[in-house]
Parts: sequence; C-alpha cells; structure tokens
Amino acid sequence: MSVTSRYRDAWEGFWRDAPEEPGSVIWDAEPALSAERHLTLFRPHLADPALPVVDLGCGNGTQTRFLAEHFPLVLGVDLSTAALDLARRGDPAGRAAFTRLDATEAEAVRALHHRLGDANVYVRGVIHQSEPADRRRVVEAVRTLLGARGRAFVFELAEAAKDVLDDLVRSPAGPPPKLRPVFSHGLAPAGVADAAFPELFRAAGLAVLATGELPLATTESAPDGARIDLPAHWLVAGPA
Repeated sequence: MSVTSRYRDAWEGFWRDAPEEPGSVIWDAEPALSAERHLTLFRPHLADPALPVVDLGCGNGTQTRFLAEHFPLVLGVDLSTAALDLARRGDPAGRAAFTRLDATEAEAVRALHHRLGDANVYVRGVIHQSEPADRRRVVEAVRTLLGARGRAFVFELAEAAKDVLDDLVRSPAGPPPKLRPVFSHGLAPAGVADAAFPELFRAAGLAVLATGELPLATTESAPDGARIDLPAHWLVAGPA
C-alpha cells in the first residue's frame, strides 16, 4: 500500500512552489538549531556509527547535507520528487545521495535495506505530518531500515504545538508568511498524542532507548521579532 495521491500531490505542490533560498521554508532551520543538536543526543546511542545514515523525509536536504559531514554515507529519501530536485541542486558537491522513497511501500523499503544493509535513521517531523493510517507503516519502515544494528533518532512536534499553530493562524494579521503555504497546500499538521508517540515504536517491535523534549526551531518570527519555536520531543529507538 502506498500513500494517497492527494497526500503525494500536496507535497509535490508544496516543494514545487517552495523558494530555494535557505530558510524560506518554515521548518528549514539552519543545522546548528536542528540536526546538530539532534546529533549530540543521538551519538551516545549509536551501536555502529559507520553504518549508512538514512534521512527519512529529507525535504530540500538542509539537514542531510549536515549529516553527510559527519558520517561516511548519508542518503536522503523523500516522497516528493520536487523536494529531491531541490536537495540535489543544493548539494552541488554531492556530499549526500538522494532518492525517492514512499515509506509506506514495504517492498520498496525492504529493497532499500537490501541495497544498503543495516542503517541508522534520522526522522524529523515526518510522523505528525503523515496521514493517521500511515503512521504505523512509516514506523515499520524505520524498523526495516534499522535491521539488527541500526538506531533511529526521531524528532516530532508535541501535542502542545497544535495550540501554538492554531493561535498563529487565528492571529488578526493572519498566519505568518512562511506558515501560509503549509496550510494552503493542505499540509496542516495533525496532532499525535504525546503518549502515542513512543508507543508507535514499541508496537513495531522496537525498544525506546531514550526520550526528551527539545523545541523545533522555525525560520519564522513573531511580531516582536522573536523566533517562533514549537514544542517538540524526540526519541531514540533500536531493535528490541
């Protein structure tokens, strides 16, 4: 089973319309505020740092390029070909590799694991944006890619982020400019209950090795000029 055409088309439209300038997408924070912080939390739990790293839902590749500076082989995968086109253009030196993957297609995920072997997996803001029926399959894709030796770092919006986003949308001035395309393309974040987040991984047969809270830094600012941060949390998972 693959994602719905509506969902796929929504992401294609979003990335096709997204500007190429760094920071033009609301969640496209510089790595120092994103993947660099995550890597500090992830490294102590890696059983084998030499494994390939899969950036699942890589988007335009900003975080993928950072990861490629720290691991021997990094592969960014995304559902959207428009996102991957942006990622490749943003990486003229070819530090990372990029390929299309629908994480809900179990056969395609197994084929990628067969090609790469066991991998460490980085997931940032994918599950809360997935259709509710697809979340389990995304987590099962993570489990498949990990194999017996890999570890996953998963970073997602917390429940409280929905209230923050709703307040921004209801603002008298309307939603901030960088948030508008998210909603206009039908990508409004769906809430994942905080308690359900780790249970998705346990239900897939993975052990949750560590958890914590860390805000998601956006590239958007409030009227007072302060950066908008969204409540978020993370976990590290591995084979049980």
